[in-house]
Parts: sequence; C-alpha cells; structure tokens
Amino acid sequence: MDQGQERIYAELLEANVAELPYFRGFLRAVEARFYQAIDLPQPVLDMGAGDGHFAARTFKRKIEVGLDPALVSLNEAKGFDAYDLLINSLGNRIPCKAGCFASVISNSVLEHIPDVDAVLIEIYRILQRGGKLVITVPNDRFTQNLSIALFFEKCGLKRMADAYRRWFNRISRHYHPDAPEQWQKRLEDAGFQIREKWNYFPPKSLRILEWGHYFGLPNWINKKILGRWVVFPRIGYNRIIYCKLLKIYSQEQKAPDGAYSLFVAQKV
Repeated sequence: MDQGQERIYAELLEANVAELPYFRGFLRAVEARFYQAIDLPQPVLDMGAGDGHFAARTFKRKIEVGLDPALVSLNEAKGFDAYDLLINSLGNRIPCKAGCFASVISNSVLEHIPDVDAVLIEIYRILQRGGKLVITVPNDRFTQNLSIALFFEKCGLKRMADAYRRWFNRISRHYHPDAPEQWQKRLEDAGFQIREKWNYFPPKSLRILEWGHYFGLPNWINKKILGRWVVFPRIGYNRIIYCKLLKIYSQEQKAPDGAYSLFVAQKV
C-alpha cells in the first residue's frame, strides 16, 4: 500500500470515529475502505441509506438514489447531501421501473429485514442486465465469537452464553445473522451470480464492537437528547482511541473467521 492510499484510509477512519460512536465508526471505516476498490457503474441505488452518513463519508461523489423506510433517517440524510434523490419506501416495493439501475449497494442493512428474500428479488428486478449488487452483512460468527458468551462457555454456563447471544442479536436488531453459505444461497435463489466474496472483521475487531456497545452509552444519550452521536465532531472525539484503532484498522481485516461477509454479485 502506498502512502497516498494509507492517508486516504486513515482519513476514512478519522471521519467515522470523529462523528460516530468509536466502535461503529471503526466498522464503517473498514467497510468504506473495501468500497474504494469496487467499481460501481452508474446509476447507483443505496438500499437502506439510513441517515446518509456512510455514503457521505465513503464516496467522493453523490449517489443517485438513497432508499430507506424511515422518514426520520431520510430527513437526517438530507443534511449530508449524499444523494441526488431520497425515496421513502420498503425494499420489497421499490417505486422504480425494471432495469433502471446499474449498481445497488446495501451496507449492513439486509440482516435487519425479516422478509429479506422479497427484497433481493426486488433488487434483481430494478437492476440492469449485468448490473452489480454489493452487500455487507453480519454472519453466524458474529454471535459465535462474542467475548462474553465465550467467557460463559469457558465457565460451563452454556445457557447464559446462549442467552447473551440472543440478547446481543436483539439489541442489534438482527433477524438474519446467518452463515455466509446461507447468504450466498439467498443471492443465488434470487437469480444472482457471485463474483467476489470474503469475510471480514476478525474476533479481535469484533471485541471492539462488542465492548463499544457498553462504553458508547454516552454517545447513545447524546443521540437521544441532542440528535447527534458526537456533540463536537473533530473536537470531542478521543484522539487516543483513534490512534489505537488505527493500528488495528491498518491490519488485514479480511479473515476466514470474520464476523461479517461482503458479497459482490451480478445479475446475469
């Protein structure tokens, strides 16, 4: 990696950690780094745009369309000005004609949708022939490698370990923390062919995410009261935490035992 790339990647981490709870910023920066090497033919639809932060900090240009079912999130997304058009809609009924997009991205979204198969079928419909779909999702290792659950298991407390895993999935609003093989089958059943795939976010990184849910409580309070995760971005974030994260972030995040999976699929 040359110095220019290192600088760009470091800036991605700083931008995310400065404006989000550090554990979430860390994960989003890892994913944003992957997108730098993925070609996305235009026009692009962001399935699950949320508040627009990810698109604003990941891509150097505006995305054509951002779609999300939550009006509150879309109102926040307007402030980031990361999309040409925002659509309030469920992913299983997209108000666009067939074949009108060349690319669709969905970053850590599909796991939150109960009827995810219907959404994948709809994405297939609105993609052009040869169009590209890029998704990131947690997989079954997300719960398997949670450190507190592993501690309970070492103590012989399997029921507590299982209960902790269920609880963590619930607070993460995960309907589908499924194995990569199951995600691949879903994509193929919808008509896609897999072009690339890898797991990322190894156990060491997952521990940062897990414990960050507890240490990030002040950020949650800020969001509820003031409407932002960090009150003074670029000033109020912890530079020491950023530097520690940078050391881990600079390491290879692709890993067979990664808690998340990325798929690049194509409509053929």
